Amino acid sequence: MNIAINEETLQDIINIETGLLAPLTGFMGEEDVRSAVSCCRLADGQVFPLPVTLDVPQEQFNRIGKNQRLTLTYEGRPVAELTAESRFLLTEEDIAAVFCTADGAHPGVRKERERSACRVGGPVHLIDRSYLTDALKPEETRRVFAEKGWKTVVGFQTRNPIHRAHEHIQRIGLEVCDGLFINPIVGWKKKGDFTQEAVMAAYSAMSDAFYPKGRVHIAGLKTQMRYAGPREAVFHAIIRRNLGCTHFIIGRDHAGVGGYYGAYDAHALARELAPALGIELLLTREPYYCKKCGQIVTDKHCAHYDTHRVEISGTIIRKYISDGYIPDETMMRREVFQAILGCNQIFIQ
Repeated sequence: MNIAINEETLQDIINIETGLLAPLTGFMGEEDVRSAVSCCRLADGQVFPLPVTLDVPQEQFNRIGKNQRLTLTYEGRPVAELTAESRFLLTEEDIAAVFCTADGAHPGVRKERERSACRVGGPVHLIDRSYLTDALKPEETRRVFAEKGWKTVVGFQTRNPIHRAHEHIQRIGLEVCDGLFINPIVGWKKKGDFTQEAVMAAYSAMSDAFYPKGRVHIAGLKTQMRYAGPREAVFHAIIRRNLGCTHFIIGRDHAGVGGYYGAYDAHALARELAPALGIELLLTREPYYCKKCGQIVTDKHCAHYDTHRVEISGTIIRKYISDGYIPDETMMRREVFQAILGCNQIFIQ
């Protein structure tokens, strides 16, 4: 039986094939999904906080037999094969548990509801190897880190161009580790987010002009943003562990959206699961510009959070640029801003 898939599902298959999503070797079956939803672990106890599943149309779902071999097609061409070991329904309760809300305005909830509830799990194998040519591969990032002589590597996740708050956090990482791996999301993001071109241009400008040579490596991570807050923060840590990072930064409202999660909910879940993650976590507070201190600080070493704080965030930067304003240099370096302006498309339409 042929099952048509979209680009995001194909990317999941590529990331499973490369080992980016280890320990997964296929799409998750019911037992693993129920365990991940309830306790952020696979059925065998390994930490994995998000369901990674294959959805199929109900008419085909009803005809799939136990252990049937399925051919997955993309744009009419066979790209992968899956052995159907598990058939189940992803429920509304599952979705609400993963995203901590049932609100259809949440982009992750909305996107999940647009998929078929019928899910099929089992080992998957990429048969069109051409898709691996430009894929981000753990063996390649580990080789790069080794060639640079880095014993410790801190990973930084972002979906936005670099601003001064993120710069502050990255410099903390460079103080702690031999190297900084900037690994921006370049897969599906919500409307209004910065484009891949804008994010990568900003980071190239920052690295070229301000960071020490030989201590930063930049590569895009092609996967969709799920906007699952605390669970996605841990998911991102697992990916960076697989890529060879020894440390990973989790900041304020990591992978959050629209106020659905507490500012440091991701820190709480990360602390709970940290002993079994296999990567050290740097749990950083919110950086902001303090008008009295005259620099980027956090509430851990500044007494003026409530009186002299100027907030810096990707959301604020997006609004500045979309409204035609130039961000102040306390928020974004001029060289970075100019690199963004030089892009063909700045925001996702």
